[in-house]
Amino acid sequence: MDSSDIFKKLTCGASFNKSNFTLKKQKATSWKIKEEIKNEPGNLYADYDKVHDWLKATVPEEDIKSEPEDEDDEAMNLLDNVTESRPERKKKDHQLSKKVKNLLATEAVNRLRNRYKLSVNGTDIPAPIETFDEMAQTYNLRMDIANNLTICGYTDPTPIQMQAMPVMLGKKHSLLACAPTGSGKTAAFLVPIIRDLEGPKREGFRALILCPTRELARQILRECSRLSEGINFKLHLITKTTQKVAEMYSPEKTKRFDILISTPNRVCFLLRENLLDLSKVQWFVIDEADKLFEEGKNSFREQLDAIVAACSNPQRRCHPHLPTVGKWTKNNLKDLIKVSVGVRNSATDSVEQKLLFVGSEAGKLLAVRDIIKEGLQPPVLIFVQSKDRAQQLHGELLYDGINVEAIHADRTQNERDSIVRGFREGKIWVLICTELMSRGIDFKGINLIINYDFPPSSISYVHRIGRAGRAGRRGQAVTFFTSDDVVNLRSIAQIIRNSGGTVPEYMLALKRRSKQVRRKLMKTAPKREDITTLPRFMQKKPRKGVKEGRVGKKITKKTPGKNKS
Repeated sequence: MDSSDIFKKLTCGASFNKSNFTLKKQKATSWKIKEEIKNEPGNLYADYDKVHDWLKATVPEEDIKSEPEDEDDEAMNLLDNVTESRPERKKKDHQLSKKVKNLLATEAVNRLRNRYKLSVNGTDIPAPIETFDEMAQTYNLRMDIANNLTICGYTDPTPIQMQAMPVMLGKKHSLLACAPTGSGKTAAFLVPIIRDLEGPKREGFRALILCPTRELARQILRECSRLSEGINFKLHLITKTTQKVAEMYSPEKTKRFDILISTPNRVCFLLRENLLDLSKVQWFVIDEADKLFEEGKNSFREQLDAIVAACSNPQRRCHPHLPTVGKWTKNNLKDLIKVSVGVRNSATDSVEQKLLFVGSEAGKLLAVRDIIKEGLQPPVLIFVQSKDRAQQLHGELLYDGINVEAIHADRTQNERDSIVRGFREGKIWVLICTELMSRGIDFKGINLIINYDFPPSSISYVHRIGRAGRAGRRGQAVTFFTSDDVVNLRSIAQIIRNSGGTVPEYMLALKRRSKQVRRKLMKTAPKREDITTLPRFMQKKPRKGVKEGRVGKKITKKTPGKNKS
């Protein structure tokens, strides 16, 4: 009987697996075979000791005791003249371990995003970072930028910074970011820009940042100056757009600037006059994008299209912040990654919110004066729907013994800057403002928000109350409403409920209004009575043939038969 017959007899009824015939397992396998042969009835080789001695003599003892490290390259020798090549397990084990590591890393990233309520959409999305030290090591962040972050009070990245910064610092993706107010979005896009531009190069504007208001533009300028301290970037803010300043924007003078911060209209004016060159722009950021892209007469879509066309650099990267710009981003952006924190259009839970029914327009002024009598803790922001109502409310509150001011579009730029500076320094206790002041302006330590006029939309409500409760501080928000404000009452009550507040059940049971009605309210403010305590006979009446418009503008009414000859 040759070795082949012996091998067939020994392996009778056993499933053959090549992995079981490694040198490490031969000794253990021999004992299993011994037990099987002993228990087999009518076995010709019941005297297994002889077979075992023969196997032991066939396989060298050195191979059983010690296995060479590089065993995968050797052939498997079972018996005399019977050889079997073993598979390359080392390569397979390496591939398997790599897959396991990738799965574990993906699971850790998903767990981290779920913890901070991060939602992402796109391809080739980098993992979020938890510390600035990790970001410095992974993306070669300069030490002076990291020190500036610490000086500015950023000890750890906020949720939007954890994901938005790696997207902007990594491969050339465009980013659409959405996060609650006061969550650090400004630093989230400024830090990657400062790191990528490296330093001044006298090549012209290489970064363009657009925002809806001049106050927000100045705030971004201050933040950029603080984060780029020691790098000597040349920052520029467009303050005037008259023909007298044309000489300031000659090609030779604009080359010394690196970053341009402005509102869309001022950039478009300079582009029409051929005074501004944006062909070198590498970074294009649109802050408060939902305000710039909203429908109606205040829309900036046409201006943005002209600005995008002027930014002809093929390496340009665009990063709009906040939602409702889906169609525009699909048409103008490539390799887009969407990042959002929490639920969209949701209010922060650090603000205590309250809805107060005041009955009529006259009841609003009484409610404000009741709040003042109970004890006012400045600073306080009061939102109204138009600049005329801001002036009217300002005239009434001047007699209540508080430091109050109003800011709106009719004020000059110097007056607006002076008012904002006085409010920040504590010289002004109560600031009356319109809708635009709810966008991005960061006032430290706002204690109370009063929505004197009901917000035209739920998004507007979120931005208004977002001026309070910033950077971990607590705040309060009171919203007045009358029977004429039921269009958006249900949606705003739902926002308060979702953020942990309490609202009456009847508000949540109100009928939901159609989109057409809600859009009309966003475009046209409702007509309201004037804010005044004067008797009606003492109030100014419009002249004959003139009627008051919805925002207080005089509209001449044509009367037939009175044409001048």
